[in-house]
Amino acid sequence: MRIELRRGGHTAAVDTLGGELVSFRDEQGVEYIWQGDPAFWPGRNPNLFPVVGALKDQTVHVDGKPYHMGRHGFARQSQFSVAERGEDYAVLELRHSPQTLEQYPFAFVLRVRHQLTGKGFSTSFEVSAPGEQGLLFCVGGHTGFNCPMRAGERFEDYRLVFEQKEDVRPLIPTEQGLLRAGLLGPGLEGGDTIALDHKVFDEVDTLIFEGLRSKRVTLRHKDGGRGIRMDFGQFPMVAFWTMAKADAPYICLEPWQGCAAWEEEDGEFAGKRHAVRLAPGEEKRLAYTVELC
Repeated sequence: MRIELRRGGHTAAVDTLGGELVSFRDEQGVEYIWQGDPAFWPGRNPNLFPVVGALKDQTVHVDGKPYHMGRHGFARQSQFSVAERGEDYAVLELRHSPQTLEQYPFAFVLRVRHQLTGKGFSTSFEVSAPGEQGLLFCVGGHTGFNCPMRAGERFEDYRLVFEQKEDVRPLIPTEQGLLRAGLLGPGLEGGDTIALDHKVFDEVDTLIFEGLRSKRVTLRHKDGGRGIRMDFGQFPMVAFWTMAKADAPYICLEPWQGCAAWEEEDGEFAGKRHAVRLAPGEEKRLAYTVELC
């Protein structure tokens, strides 16, 4: 089911399949969210839960017992229910079921809130542990933005600009989607800008940053004009991705609480990087915001 949102001159749409915000338009009707052209990538803005990234052999262990799950978890392919809705917001909810318990042995409630703001939108993830054993989870966003944003422009005309100068080199995944100590991509070298180039993503697939000083990043044309700014400050990692070897007209900005498996890890969920543990009855909320700028 598709839910339409409106605030001022801005409009958006939310889909109960995957709990995604699948459209955001400004007062001129310009669409900022990638619309899922299957010639490039059929996704738009998937919610990543209860894992982020790939698992070794699509397997994670809980107390030594193996469970099998695809990349980025099952939420993005699940049907959410509508918990709340108003003119400018919607809260979608996913709960454990016999199907999820086969892949992920925890009772859970995941509530995703999409809220239009005066300048853009916010997305929050609230995870709670209704069961007697608590739970472990990772969660993240995967928001695809049209890039270029306007006719006559090129992907290579755009820049990712951080709010501070950075020295961190990004992690990059192996061909299997895993992480390896020392496998790093091109760094910022004390600068604040990544010039987008399909040739880079053809080689590295994904740029994954951890330990940034910056809490915000802006996607904008090199010569100015309207762009978007994401605040990812509540998340320990942020990633940037577009389909390799496709010259795809979009870029995904992805705030992550968690990441793909490391080649050397033992596969236990409790040892996954940035995994969150909740006690019975406990909950955790994480949010990111997007503003036009």
